[in-house]
Amino acid sequence: MAIGMVLFWTLIVVGIIAVIRFSAGTGQPRVISGYQPYSESPEQLLAARFARGDIDEGEYQQRLAVLRAATRP
Repeated sequence: MAIGMVLFWTLIVVGIIAVIRFSAGTGQPRVISGYQPYSESPEQLLAARFARGDIDEGEYQQRLAVLRAATRP
């Protein structure tokens, strides 16, 4: 009987927490598996990497040419 009472109150507490979490949503979509949609184009992302010094000028020019060739019809 004591175990039943502990389980009952545990379920009550878990239920209250669940209701609070679902009702207090932020309205923002959740990130799934670390995926975040980019608002920048691939060329802008590449330019940002070049500006930070992640890649050198030769690699930047090469990758930029590949991106522009891929987007041509």
